Amino acid sequence: MISDTLLRAARRTFFAGATAFVVGMIAVPSFVTPTIASDGPPSVADLADRLLGAVVNISTSQTVKGTEGPGAVPMPQLPEGSPFQDFFDDFFKNRGGDKGGGGQKVQSLGSGFVIDADQGIVVTNNHVIADADDIEVNFSDGATLKATLIGTDTKTDVAVLKVDPKGHKLTAVKFGDSTKMRVGDWVMAIGNPFGLGGTVTVGIISARNRDINSGPYDDFIQTDAAINRGNSGGPLFNSDGEVIGINTAIISPSGGSIGIGFSIPAQLAAGVVDQLRQFGETRRGWLGVRIQPVTDDIAESLGMATAKGALVAGVIKGGPVDNGSVQAGDVIIKFDGKDIHEMRDLPRVVAESPVGKAVDVVIVRKGVEQTVKVTLGRLEDGEKLASGENGNTDQDKGDKAPPVSTASVLGMTVGELNDQTRQKFGIAADVSGVVITDVAKDSAASERGIQPGEVITEIAQESVGTPKDVMDRIGALKEQGRKNALLMLASKSGELRFVTIRMD
Repeated sequence: MISDTLLRAARRTFFAGATAFVVGMIAVPSFVTPTIASDGPPSVADLADRLLGAVVNISTSQTVKGTEGPGAVPMPQLPEGSPFQDFFDDFFKNRGGDKGGGGQKVQSLGSGFVIDADQGIVVTNNHVIADADDIEVNFSDGATLKATLIGTDTKTDVAVLKVDPKGHKLTAVKFGDSTKMRVGDWVMAIGNPFGLGGTVTVGIISARNRDINSGPYDDFIQTDAAINRGNSGGPLFNSDGEVIGINTAIISPSGGSIGIGFSIPAQLAAGVVDQLRQFGETRRGWLGVRIQPVTDDIAESLGMATAKGALVAGVIKGGPVDNGSVQAGDVIIKFDGKDIHEMRDLPRVVAESPVGKAVDVVIVRKGVEQTVKVTLGRLEDGEKLASGENGNTDQDKGDKAPPVSTASVLGMTVGELNDQTRQKFGIAADVSGVVITDVAKDSAASERGIQPGEVITEIAQESVGTPKDVMDRIGALKEQGRKNALLMLASKSGELRFVTIRMD
């Protein structure tokens, strides 16, 4: 039996909030040793030993006018009296530079990894080497090799370097399948935090498909493996030693790791690396549409049961779908066999597709689902085309417009779009529809951010050309029992967007 003294001690421990499990609280004939759950995976020493040789430190230098370069690693904030203060003072404050009048030479540090030992190919982040005058790759055995830049991609923050491996045996790692990784899987990060090369940290995948608004293709892996400044460009490994991510960002108010780090998934990075190696640049697929999210209101207005897909707000002139295969107002719900759950899914899957590939695109047009065939263009060419089409064109001075008639609907005053209103609001000649001349304060239209000078081109996917058309379309929708009106609006320069307005 357990003594009264032990029972009283156990009760005190329990009610004091202790986390230890007290066997004496259960009537058992004798003490037993409880089974202790593992705090983590077995030792990762063998895995780390195998991978350390492939992870490198990236050292760059840049001559700048100021005292700190954009890639410089800042001095970490240490507690007063820290035994590491002298170490960090030496590292951060005595880092050499040009003391003359030509500017100061500033160094920055990052991480990277070798993916081709024979060719000397190293992968890192673009922001690690951006604007660098000199790039050096430091290996775990102490060797240092000069690097040349093969190519960069700012949209995914990936860069590819090359060193001459002659006379130096390199160790390489390969990309794994990041799509197979699950939340809770163990991962290992190796990098160069604060210049401390060869640092190994272990954690799990905390989340997937994170959008942190850093670029058009955000699809980050979130991990709690410790990642700090200087880890950028380093690999995130799975338990098989394959690279399933490139560590690139952290969220931290202090600048140090708080367990929220982000990695570019290998599924996205590997394709970019291949293109940079082959072409020295990216060659992404391009659909040639402007898109916006499908909200619940828009889905209801289009007769869709659920809000999903990407709403086509406009088609770029001269683009792959300028032939009418895809139209403004269509909702793209599947691209080349891949479901488009939300707007941000579409740019990523299109960009990952080869230029010139013919793909099936499933759309919802006026409530009817259909499939169209599209041949993709090249995004880089499309960006040049799109950037040149937004300027105002010369106004059409040929036709004489009839006198302006107006109507009031849904908190808006609308009128004929003619020479007079085009000149008043600076509307381009190729914009057609009904101009909004005034928006009532606190109206449904005002709440949706509609401004005078915008042009209503369609209501519920039907073109309108006069104020009477607007009144008739709104009346017809009300008769159908619709609660929302879906408006396609054109800006003064012709850029399109969709807005839903409550009609009750």
